[in-house]
Amino acid sequence: MFGTLGLLIVGLAFYTFRVLREYERGVIFFLGRFQSVKGPGLIIVIPGIQQIVKVDLRTMVYDVPTQDVISRDNVSVKVSAVIYFRVLDA
Repeated sequence: MFGTLGLLIVGLAFYTFRVLREYERGVIFFLGRFQSVKGPGLIIVIPGIQQIVKVDLRTMVYDVPTQDVISRDNVSVKVSAVIYFRVLDA
């Protein structure tokens, strides 16, 4: 009885506390609606009612695959790109 109750409390505490790093922000949703944005540190979330989505604020790199295209004067050209982006305000 007490072992099951203790296991339930430990499991609930595991889902209640979240740690956000310096480069992360947590977007809190309350029953599916936006509630707030939390900064780095220890965050308390009510399981089942609140949901947290972590957003990374670091610069991300996205490599666009090489594309074969034909120019206006019928010359085959290979085009590739690298996209750098970052979230400024979560």
